[in-house]
Amino acid sequence: MEQQHETYYVPEQSKFPLFASLGLFLTVFGLGSWLNEMTHDKDGSGMTIFFLGLAFFCLILFKWFGAAIDENIRGLNSAQLKRSYVWGMGWFIFSEVMFFAAFFGALFYIRHFALPWLSEGPTNELLWKGFEGSWPVMTTPDMAVNGANANVLGPEQNMSNPGIGNWGSWLPFWNTVILMTSSVTVHMAHVALKNDKKSAFNLWLGLTVALGMIFLVVQAYEYIHAYHELGLTLESGIYGTTFFLLTGFHGLHVTMGTFMLLVQWLRSVLKGHFKHDDCFGFEASSWYWHFVDVVWVGLFIFVYILG
Repeated sequence: MEQQHETYYVPEQSKFPLFASLGLFLTVFGLGSWLNEMTHDKDGSGMTIFFLGLAFFCLILFKWFGAAIDENIRGLNSAQLKRSYVWGMGWFIFSEVMFFAAFFGALFYIRHFALPWLSEGPTNELLWKGFEGSWPVMTTPDMAVNGANANVLGPEQNMSNPGIGNWGSWLPFWNTVILMTSSVTVHMAHVALKNDKKSAFNLWLGLTVALGMIFLVVQAYEYIHAYHELGLTLESGIYGTTFFLLTGFHGLHVTMGTFMLLVQWLRSVLKGHFKHDDCFGFEASSWYWHFVDVVWVGLFIFVYILG
């Protein structure tokens, strides 16, 4: 009996990866320049490059998504190709897990190894005499040795847990509530889609996108508060560096996840896309969103609660 082989569709060559890489490069370059300009109190083109690069990157993603959607609508995607999409998204999320694992590992190393080494034994006696290791690091080793002449200053206040009784006015707590709620709403959207309830799907998914945007607004306000009122900046010692790297990269992932879900919502509302048995674009975005929520739980515990 002759064995049947399914036809495997190979997409045509695309320039989208090249343009997306260019947009991402401009975004990161602009952000780095903007931060340097803020540090040295200079006005330059960093902010302009950042927003232009981000807009260009989002536009390329939008067009790239559109090309993949068109291929699926035309029936070109075979079952094997769809499985490759699932595996591709799975490996992408795994790479993101490793990305954040490196930063959480750095935080663990600093708190449990580097600080004791700097505050005890010969290292402390010879190099950083007077430095007492504690977390968050409010007094840096440089401040302990050089006092007012220190080049690296600690923050005036930290973002640590103020006590459960004060959580009502603590921004990280409300951001946690927002993201956990969004995880529920995106799940409800998935359930509605599987039951072919498109109006409920649009409602729940729209709420998820709105919650993602609210989270970003609250985080931006938190950063402004930290910089201008707490003295917590990227330059305020290792505490400021780890705080903004971890929460900042997470904020970038929330931005990307919100954009992905927004695209899916617009597809459903404007184009009527997605069926209960053909909705990988939404499912992939929802997987990514759940991953972002889990990372935030880790941040809330290890950066804020135990900070």
